[in-house]
Amino acid sequence: MIIHYKGSQFGQSTTFTLKIIGNNLSRSSSNYQVELYVGDKKLPTKTSEIHQSLSNCLKEIYLFRKYNGIQFDASSETIEPKLVPYDLVLFNFQKHALFRA
Repeated sequence: MIIHYKGSQFGQSTTFTLKIIGNNLSRSSSNYQVELYVGDKKLPTKTSEIHQSLSNCLKEIYLFRKYNGIQFDASSETIEPKLVPYDLVLFNFQKHALFRA
């Protein structure tokens, strides 16, 4: 799943891309990996390890944003159409983790 946001980093306007890679191992088990891009440049987030839940991926992005001066404009969210419907439902349910105060 690929999600685009407009926002800023240390006051400079820019675009952000989140790539969430879900690897469904079975019906009862899956894992997720997340990548964050500013413009076309991939940022080294805290870890590149695989997470057991999408919630943990989004929390990692939140913490990275918090300590690196990154602000997303939630109203600018666009999601690319090629995605797994279950991942979209899960993302919409858990995306509040990206925008905590």
